[in-house]
Amino acid sequence: MASIGIFDSGSGGLSVYREIVKLLPQERYLYFADNAHCPYGEKTAEYIQDRGRAITEILLGMGADIIVVACNTATAAAIATLREEYPDTPFIGMEPAVKPAALGTETGVIGVLATAGTLKGSKYLKTKGRFEDDVRIVEHVGEGFVELVENGILDGPEAYETVRKSLQPLLDAGADRIVLGCTHYPFLKPVIESIAGPGVQVIDPAPAVARQTVRILEANAIPTGNGPFSIDLYFSGEPDSLRRIFKLV
Repeated sequence: MASIGIFDSGSGGLSVYREIVKLLPQERYLYFADNAHCPYGEKTAEYIQDRGRAITEILLGMGADIIVVACNTATAAAIATLREEYPDTPFIGMEPAVKPAALGTETGVIGVLATAGTLKGSKYLKTKGRFEDDVRIVEHVGEGFVELVENGILDGPEAYETVRKSLQPLLDAGADRIVLGCTHYPFLKPVIESIAGPGVQVIDPAPAVARQTVRILEANAIPTGNGPFSIDLYFSGEPDSLRRIFKLV
């Protein structure tokens, strides 16, 4: 049985956890929500790296065999540092699904919703650079999206109005594929799809991350599938938002 550590700035990484557990239902999971420091989007890389180190130490102390950085901003800011400083621990990060969006678009325009930290990160910029000669990539920060999810506001007028403000510029530009570049955003996917309409596909990268987790466990010869499922939830702030979102996965 593998012990799989997962962390995010808050509850958003549970969108990744729910995809991993579909493929690996008989493992031990350790989930850390750094909600006392959420959101990460506007914080410095050094700040996020320090939080990544602290959380990694906690997860390793709890016996994690592998750590999924289930946060696009933390991946952009900290995963290279974590891999360098903890060379014996496999780390899996997030990457906005620009490739499938670029390959699938019919209008030649794809939209990316993400945090400011992700959009400025070298990982995203490198991925974007591979495809921007072939398609037009329009971006927008999902302003207020993380706060909606952390407060459990996943539907209703406030959610629709907040989402519409950031989504509409992408739709107006002609995007027919919308990439979700933050792990909180899939919890707002029904709202995003409702506003975007049937001609627009909304792409969540979490299933691809789950498949990569399986591959990395196999590559590191970490045994899986032979133990009872369990999950431990940890948090640096108050527990209510994490518990509320966990009930939805």
